[in-house]
Amino acid sequence: MTGDPPSAVRLTAEQRIAWLRLIRSERVGPTTFRELLNHYGSAAAAVEAIPDLSRRGGAARGIRIASREDAEAELEATEAIGARIVAIGEPGYPVHLRHVDAPPPIVSILGGDEICARPAAAIVGARNASLAGRKLARRIATDLGEAGFAIISGLARGIDAAAHEASLRTGTAAVLAGGLDRIYPPEHGPLLQSIVDQGGIAVTEMPIGWAARAQDFPRRNRLISGMSLGVVVIEAARRSGSLHTARFASEQGRDVFAVPGSPLDPRAEGCNHLIREGATLITGAADVIEALGPLLDRPHAPPPRLEDPMAHGDPVPEADDSARSAIVEALSPTPTSVDEIIRETGLSPAVVQLVLLELDLAGRLTRHGGGAVSIV
Repeated sequence: MTGDPPSAVRLTAEQRIAWLRLIRSERVGPTTFRELLNHYGSAAAAVEAIPDLSRRGGAARGIRIASREDAEAELEATEAIGARIVAIGEPGYPVHLRHVDAPPPIVSILGGDEICARPAAAIVGARNASLAGRKLARRIATDLGEAGFAIISGLARGIDAAAHEASLRTGTAAVLAGGLDRIYPPEHGPLLQSIVDQGGIAVTEMPIGWAARAQDFPRRNRLISGMSLGVVVIEAARRSGSLHTARFASEQGRDVFAVPGSPLDPRAEGCNHLIREGATLITGAADVIEALGPLLDRPHAPPPRLEDPMAHGDPVPEADDSARSAIVEALSPTPTSVDEIIRETGLSPAVVQLVLLELDLAGRLTRHGGGAVSIV
């Protein structure tokens, strides 16, 4: 089942500005964004609350909040290149991505909407891929495309480029680590233009003008797996970014497929390791189609509702100093689940989440996968 359900809605112009201000503010990532929205009922209210929250959390300095002018400039610059900013829950947001843990609240997309609603498979692998590896990537991408799958990859050299090139006709999405106007590697600008011209898309969670840094590529890899039903790895060294994509896929409940290779080729070490760890060994697209086929008819859960008021109109809960002390004492450098903190302290979930937000915005909290947190 594909497409956006009838319940999908659109942000108003003011909501979109507020969402941009919130996600572009300092120390606000996808999880913090969601918790702020849940707690305060709207992005606009959350933006107003950030300075006080960070102060109560013990911030050593004021937190940078994106201005209205910043948000308006980003919207204008994005639209100037023919792209758009899409919020989770809106039509056109990648259908599989919205159901991962802590999905990006907004993404910037260049190209049409059709790819975002289709079943998709990711193909990733070595940048210094062999001729045989690139040939296999093209063959698998071609066969998956003809079977109805969009192909997701990261526009990198080697396997990524081969997968994109082979799926231009059937549909492909390039996920970027930087802004839509900062293509990396630069020589793949023409390839990206071909992708968009032939009905594919470019996707990023970073703002226009953002030059990708090393730490941005894992975020890109998480989007690649999140937009897909499964990830195919073709040639990967033991410490390659492709293995990060495979790990994210496993955490997100996606299938991981790996092409085996010679033990004498360092580029096969990562794939062989994945197979030993439980990834599905494949030799062609038929193996992927057999595994992912049953997933195609599963109904999608409805997208999250946007800008919900707080349930029953309850007032925003407050935390006193004793509650803050109890929560800080329950935290440690070792990741601890939020549910465990609630049980240990006996405090309400709303109060615990509020204090965690204070610590997070003060730079004193680290969030981990699976709803765990640790003190800095």
